[in-house]
Amino acid sequence: MKQDLELEKLQKMVIRCRRCPRLFAYLREVSNRKPKRYRDWDYWSKPLPSFGDPEARLLIVGLAPAANGGNRTGRMFTGDRSGEWLFGALYQFGFANQPNSSQRGDGFALSDCYITATIRCAPPKNRPLPEEIENCRAYFLKELDLLKNVKAYVPLGQIAFIQTLKSLRLKGYQVPPLAFGHGKTYVLRTPNPLLRTISLITSYHPSQQNTQTGKLTRSMFHKIFKMARNRL
Repeated sequence: MKQDLELEKLQKMVIRCRRCPRLFAYLREVSNRKPKRYRDWDYWSKPLPSFGDPEARLLIVGLAPAANGGNRTGRMFTGDRSGEWLFGALYQFGFANQPNSSQRGDGFALSDCYITATIRCAPPKNRPLPEEIENCRAYFLKELDLLKNVKAYVPLGQIAFIQTLKSLRLKGYQVPPLAFGHGKTYVLRTPNPLLRTISLITSYHPSQQNTQTGKLTRSMFHKIFKMARNRL
């Protein structure tokens, strides 16, 4: 399909992107000082493409790849603890064909779901600069054009939430001031008859900082995808 080809073309552009010198230098630094447990890995160390079902009705928006997770494996949320939580939840609610994925090519596939991120390169200390977020926004906006069936958005964490709202405003959605919090649901509309009404379901990010402290439990996280499944 033309849509599939356009998404593939876009992701190839993402991989070749060099708009953020600080991030590109950091990716090379991470590859040169990888931990012992990954010393035999050939790190991806490039911007990460989004992935999933081009016909997806559910869009998940992460913050950024993990330095020794997605940046190592070459696929978002693949090979890190956050991904274990996310893929397990997606599998339980019918959005994935298996509960975990440790590397590309292991058969993992998404159904009715697409995963993207605020920025596509792992940032130092997981903190992208404002200009780096803006450099990456054009890719996300283009994805919104190409993913024509999306009805529900799940931004993971406050930064992804804020940046998703900003991008939706740029696309013409009526977005009033909204509060971030786990499990909140908002319905966003637009005066543009060509754009559909969408749901926004907010979630804490499944980072170890949240999961190991109990701020986010598995039941809390699974609730998000049960809500998404019911919305769809």
